[in-house]
Amino acid sequence: MKWNNITQAIVLVSLSGPGIVGNILVFVRHVYTSALGTEKKPVNLILIHLSFSNLIIICSTGVRDIATVFYFRNFLGDIGCKAVVYLARMARGLSICTTCLLSVVQALTIRPRTTIWTKIKPRTAWQVLPCLLLFWIINLLISSNLLRYIKSGNGLNTSEAEMFIGHCYMLPSRHIVKWLFLSLMTLRDAIFQSLMGWSSGSMALHLYKHHKCVLYLYSSRLANNSPPEIRATWSVLVLMTCFLFFYWADFILSFYTGFTVAHDSVLLNIKTFLELGYASFSPYVLISRDVRLPVLHAH
Repeated sequence: MKWNNITQAIVLVSLSGPGIVGNILVFVRHVYTSALGTEKKPVNLILIHLSFSNLIIICSTGVRDIATVFYFRNFLGDIGCKAVVYLARMARGLSICTTCLLSVVQALTIRPRTTIWTKIKPRTAWQVLPCLLLFWIINLLISSNLLRYIKSGNGLNTSEAEMFIGHCYMLPSRHIVKWLFLSLMTLRDAIFQSLMGWSSGSMALHLYKHHKCVLYLYSSRLANNSPPEIRATWSVLVLMTCFLFFYWADFILSFYTGFTVAHDSVLLNIKTFLELGYASFSPYVLISRDVRLPVLHAH
């Protein structure tokens, strides 16, 4: 095994292992809370969906990269290649949409209780379920072209391939098909990131006003004793920052490697880190800032 493959294997394992454990913890924690709670809060269902999407990203990307790094032959085949690449692309879209929904719901939660915001804000988990189903339909359709053009490298003339993804190859498609799906992906990302920007700005402004009010009314000792809504808002803002860093860093690197056709091992390791980074780190952002862990109180 070459040194660059060893390095890639270390990056892959160090991200995939903790990422799977962290997302399972978040998933189980919020399923547990929803099952025992009398009121099904929308945030719990959103975080369950986000951790599930992250698990799909880690597992599908991990399977694909393991097949590449450890030189497994005939490991995937055509069906396997279609499945892992399609799931990775679809789950990435689900992660974008779900993170946006979390940000918007939290922004609505801390908005003043005027008539219009009261009507828009979801109050139960069942009210966000249609949004999650819509996200699945959108991303299943946007990624559907991969099912036709992804092939295994076994027995394929690789000179005909347009893109190399592990042991899988993407065959060239008609320009109208390519630009149609690229346009749909770009439109999806633009819409949901615009909503993220609005909700994050709204939350940051609210936190700033709250901070000024607290400093005016209380001493600095009591200023740190923020209500749960404020602590939850800080958690979502940290999560948004984490998401935007990994998304844009991966976008810039993919744009660079796509135009320069660079296959440097260092860049590939960085790209693997960026692809798995948000899915692996986000559960620990939630765990480290979650102050509502279930505890037993003695009376």
